[in-house]
Amino acid sequence: MQPTRQHLIDPEICIRCNTCEETCPVNAITHNADNYVVDASKCNFCLDCISPCPTGSIDNWRVVERSYSLEEQLEWEDLPEQLEIVEDSGDRDEALELEVQNLLQQAHAGQGGRSVRPVSASEPYINLFSRTEPLVGRVAGNYTITNSETESDIHHIVLDFGASAFPVLEGQSIGIVPPGRDESGRAHPIRLYSVASPRNGERPNHNNLSLTVKRVIESESGEKIPGLCSNFLCDLVKGDTVEVTGPFGSTFLMPNAPTANIIMICTGTGSAPFRAMTEQRRRTRPLAEGRLMLFFGARTPEELPYFGPLSRLPASFLDKELVFSRLPGKPKEYVQDRMLTRSGDIARLLQDDETYVYICGLKGMEEGVEASFQKICSDNALNWSDLIATMRCTGRYHCETY
Repeated sequence: MQPTRQHLIDPEICIRCNTCEETCPVNAITHNADNYVVDASKCNFCLDCISPCPTGSIDNWRVVERSYSLEEQLEWEDLPEQLEIVEDSGDRDEALELEVQNLLQQAHAGQGGRSVRPVSASEPYINLFSRTEPLVGRVAGNYTITNSETESDIHHIVLDFGASAFPVLEGQSIGIVPPGRDESGRAHPIRLYSVASPRNGERPNHNNLSLTVKRVIESESGEKIPGLCSNFLCDLVKGDTVEVTGPFGSTFLMPNAPTANIIMICTGTGSAPFRAMTEQRRRTRPLAEGRLMLFFGARTPEELPYFGPLSRLPASFLDKELVFSRLPGKPKEYVQDRMLTRSGDIARLLQDDETYVYICGLKGMEEGVEASFQKICSDNALNWSDLIATMRCTGRYHCETY
């Protein structure tokens, strides 16, 4: 039997966010209470599901003589090892690799294709710790960073890892293992949080990191139910311990080149990776040639995380647009609206091959942002469809929404 390549999902790091199943255009991905799986008879290797996956669990492949069935995949606790193909399959393996590379090139060529790491970004460490072998972090601090009188309860949480190495880069995420089990006796799914501190730690040269966490109230049938993991984290006190997995993320990474212009667009806790990127630039290259531009949206100043520190950063270092949608006596304004007021500045940056765009926040915000980019380009004699395709395949356009 001739070996083939099969697309699989790693159940050990999948956080069951359902993004892959929603994204798949041929309905090849399904799930049960335990696992998300890929139907080999339907998967056409379009790779549409790869980029949106926040953990990289979707980006797994095996050369097989017989495809693993859905029934087999649904019972997995971890991925099987690559089976040794006894036959002389050198030519076939080479052809399979060439086929995958061609598919990757096709995916990179169009809007919505798989993003890649910026050329100057550092090589990330990924999946060093898992649910079965987590890293234990100790809470070094838990601080409320929004006004207590508002509905938005957002915390800045610092985790210290002592002597255990846990290298992370700006733009990566970590997984938090919520304690306890659900009504069926199963462990709770891992929740993912973007790291809000630069690579050398929240406190420089210490083995720690920070997270930006909003206390979530989930509504189910009209009943208010606290978010399991967000409330667990927000209620932590100094000295408590947390089980951590990861790091995750290999493409949404900060370029290291001092000439890199970085346009950051976010809402709420989507600011976490941009705080990390901004701090890294401030600590290492405050006079870098590359420009930093931030569009940050919230309902009011009191609900905008890090509003005080952001306000103190000089415009010469960070060109910031803080946008509020619920100011008394003023019309609603969102980040995509403010982008249009800076059309000329954005258009000039987009024409620079050293410009990188990052979008992070609530799912759906990317539609309005991309519509604004489209109008900005149209108004400035630029072709947005061609530009975004080029930026994606060169690691200069990244979107992470949840």
